[in-house]
Amino acid sequence: MSSIQLNLIDRVIPRSKISDVSLVVSAALLTAIAAQVQIPMYPVPMTLQTLAVLLFAAALGPWRAVSAMTLYVAMGAVGLPVFAGAKALGQVLPTAGYLFGFVVAALVVGSLAQLGFAKKSLNVAISFLVGSTLIYFFGAGWLVVGLGMTPAAAFMAGVAPFLVGDAVKAIVAATLLPAAWMLVR
Repeated sequence: MSSIQLNLIDRVIPRSKISDVSLVVSAALLTAIAAQVQIPMYPVPMTLQTLAVLLFAAALGPWRAVSAMTLYVAMGAVGLPVFAGAKALGQVLPTAGYLFGFVVAALVVGSLAQLGFAKKSLNVAISFLVGSTLIYFFGAGWLVVGLGMTPAAAFMAGVAPFLVGDAVKAIVAATLLPAAWMLVR
């Protein structure tokens, strides 16, 4: 069995160029919709983006997930209102690090999923912890570099308020992904 067969979506949709493109575009668009479900906060709003990013990574595998998140960021970069609050990239510079983190997290969580980390609840939670940590690292790092915050202030503004919400998202994913795998077996 090749590692490509370990992606959840490959158990449901036969692999082809058309399905790959359709899945990448769909994941990017659904991430844009998830970005609109938000609790406004400064400098970074709380959204469902991270749940979408990590779920798509676990279901699609690394390369389709990276392609989807790259497309998502590119859509905002060309001015489409896809980010939280229906904003484009120029309007969300404080969150640019998080956006880059989405791409990196998609690669890592997708790779972990290909190793079987999307099939058992504990492993899903671990992969989401890793993915969230990467998103926080790049996001808070950008707050330090881009906004001139101290590392402590960046942590308090860009990480701490999201820990509980991201833990809940990890629990939701740790329930949904193994259940989805059981359904497709």
